[in-house]
Amino acid sequence: MRKSYRVKKEKEFQYVFKNGKSYANKKFVVYLLPRDQAHFRVGISVGKKIGNAVARNAVKRKIRASIYEMKEMIDPSLDFLVIARPSVSDLTSKEVYSNLLHVFKLSKIIK
Repeated sequence: MRKSYRVKKEKEFQYVFKNGKSYANKKFVVYLLPRDQAHFRVGISVGKKIGNAVARNAVKRKIRASIYEMKEMIDPSLDFLVIARPSVSDLTSKEVYSNLLHVFKLSKIIK
């Protein structure tokens, strides 16, 4: 996913946290904020409770791959943050996809 599709700066993360609405399931928490823009932007946060850097980066790769597969279904006018809960480290790519799809449907990120 290109960098233009990512929420990267700390100020942007904090703005979505403070002003966005949150939705959750057992594996992920999603904060979303409607914006006026050409395409969606996503921020991914994986905490140290998940494991070492190798494990955290593996989880981030699975999340990014799942979001890339859903790219066409996602509402383009949103900024959203995906926060992984500690139990995510045990999941396969398919399970990450299905859990993200579930929380995205709850939050109405998917059109």
